[in-house]
Amino acid sequence: MSTISFYTNPMSRGQIARWALHEAGADYEQVLLEYGTSMKAEDYLKINPMGKVPAIQHEGKVVTEGPAICAYLAEAFPDAGLAPAAAERADYYRWLFFAAGPVEAAITNKSLGFEVAQDKEMTAGYGNYDRVVDVLEAKFRADDYVCGSRFTMADVYVGAQVIWGTQFGTLPARDSFVAYAARLTDRAAYNAAKAIDERLIAENG
Repeated sequence: MSTISFYTNPMSRGQIARWALHEAGADYEQVLLEYGTSMKAEDYLKINPMGKVPAIQHEGKVVTEGPAICAYLAEAFPDAGLAPAAAERADYYRWLFFAAGPVEAAITNKSLGFEVAQDKEMTAGYGNYDRVVDVLEAKFRADDYVCGSRFTMADVYVGAQVIWGTQFGTLPARDSFVAYAARLTDRAAYNAAKAIDERLIAENG
């Protein structure tokens, strides 16, 4: 299988994709891009017209968006055992897209100081920040991982939201979140990927 081209910046959501690549055991070549310059250059806009990272290119195809990259890698590298079994698919896709949709939107809006008025919650789609947090917390009070007792690639994306959220205060440090984050940050692939991005940040700091 061909080597993946991985377009990233260490201070970006590219950290999620790098973690996913390491969990999948994929061979990759990183292409480091800078905000406002190479990320907006014509060559990269042919890869991702949005001019943002992460993106991967594999066997002639481009995949952008963190959750899509995670799901793609789980299927492209089946020997890693990170794709859902038939009985796990409902939870896998439900919570992967819950994190990419309501969680991402609720956290972003709150971080920008935007509060959804009660009479506009239906328009916002996710309702309100507190409801999203409560639903996510209830999931990890009941289960160790997205698919119950087994780690899957959905935990890379969902877990990244929880790890970052509890570290930077965009999610409350509730017990279930802290315990879930601890399970994930103990993983060898997480730490191998994180070490690369931390080194790159230090070198360019």
